[in-house]
Amino acid sequence: MSRPAPTKARSDRPGAVTTIVVPTVGRESLVILLDRLAHQSLPVSSPVIVVDDRAAEKGGAVPAWFDELPYAVKLLVSGGRGPAAARNLGWRHARTPWVSFVDDDVVPAIDWYASLLADLEGLPADVHGSQGRLHVPLPAHRRPDDWERATAGLEDAPWITADLTYRRSALVGVGGFDERFPRAYREDVDLGLRITAAGGRIEWGQRTVEHPVRPVDGWVSVRRQSGNADDALMRRLHGADWRRRAQVPRGRFRRHAVTVGSAAVAALAAAHGRRRVAVPAALLSAALTAEFATARILPGPRSGPEVRRMVATSAAIPFAAVAHSMLGRVRHRHAAPWTGPPDLVLLDRDGTIVHDVPYNADPDAVHPFGSARDSLDRLRDNGIRVGVVTNQSGVGRGLISPAELDAVNQRVADLLGPFDVWCQCLHAPEDSCDCRKPSPQLVIEACDRLDVDPTRTVLVGDIGADLLAAQRAGARGVLVPTPETRPEEVTAAAHVRRDLGAVVDDLLGGHW
Repeated sequence: MSRPAPTKARSDRPGAVTTIVVPTVGRESLVILLDRLAHQSLPVSSPVIVVDDRAAEKGGAVPAWFDELPYAVKLLVSGGRGPAAARNLGWRHARTPWVSFVDDDVVPAIDWYASLLADLEGLPADVHGSQGRLHVPLPAHRRPDDWERATAGLEDAPWITADLTYRRSALVGVGGFDERFPRAYREDVDLGLRITAAGGRIEWGQRTVEHPVRPVDGWVSVRRQSGNADDALMRRLHGADWRRRAQVPRGRFRRHAVTVGSAAVAALAAAHGRRRVAVPAALLSAALTAEFATARILPGPRSGPEVRRMVATSAAIPFAAVAHSMLGRVRHRHAAPWTGPPDLVLLDRDGTIVHDVPYNADPDAVHPFGSARDSLDRLRDNGIRVGVVTNQSGVGRGLISPAELDAVNQRVADLLGPFDVWCQCLHAPEDSCDCRKPSPQLVIEACDRLDVDPTRTVLVGDIGADLLAAQRAGARGVLVPTPETRPEEVTAAAHVRRDLGAVVDDLLGGHW
């Protein structure tokens, strides 16, 4: 991607209200979007996160012109896992109260950022989202074709993330976007339903973006029928009336099902020589196909190429729609509600991330477990904060000094850090303090310092006291046993994993 020379439009206003998250697959339209933002009143320090969702071998290189932009840009790589995963990666790295999702193919109005701040200012606490207004430019010299009309339908669609800002706390509360939606389809509606079901409101703002119609080939309408698999997931997660609650038109699926069913009956009847059944069934299927094609042709430009495309695709769409719907129903028949990864993972120090050396006062004796560094980096790379909560009674017992403890902790941080929070109890057990695990105080303190809900927190430890501290704080505890872990602690633990790497696999997969 190349970019025109930037025009400086800096603002010295301190702080940032929102982080702008832009998922991209490397379209040239990203250049236009970022250049338009460069002409607006973003603070110099305003965070913009671009998430490259191309396959790993294609994406990840930082364009040189990012450094020329008059605002801060961070590039993350999601590896082709789809827009839901890309947006999740972006907002989890955000630390602002709001997160503004903008697609890479929209063009913000020249006053978009100022209007965004005005839309967010003073919103009541129960408003969890603010949706921008979308304009789709259509040709003035002719009627819009089928694809142009489909794109124009986005103008009135609620909750679409072409321009939608959410409170970060609301995203944390519901686990963000459901990554089982692999396409840019229904993942935004699913999130909107979960946000509103949790008591939040999503209001329309006054800011505007333009959504140009992308060039496509003639079979795009057939490929888009893969979204019927996502509709099957929506039904599984939200019930049969999800369309009504999400203000989504029912569409033509029932007619498509009759079209396909009639064609199947006609084929079977013909194969068995039952002409009286085959002919009416075939005529019904043909009539429905003709009606469908006519409904698509009449509002359009009615040119020869467009008519031929509508006829061909109208014959194929019902079969594609039904096939994808059936596959989706099978694939998602056991789908459970999405939780997403936690917002914070806390770890015991000794026996969990480094080998336990009793009352260690020697930094050179710090030896991490083999999977610790990679596991912690995977959490950080996914925008999940990590911290340490540890009992260090050696200080209270006079066996090590505070300075020696600090040196050992620094060595741990050098090898495995950085950590977002570090909380420790320095008392001896006989001091009867209220912070020593299994007391929940260290977990609560860590959550308070990072403004994280304990229910979105996981504590990983190697003994029962760690799990009990998590439970009392309202967090989830996971036990990673060592030879020193008592058998009864393993038996009593609700969640046991062989090592930290297995814990991270579960957390990133939304299983916790």
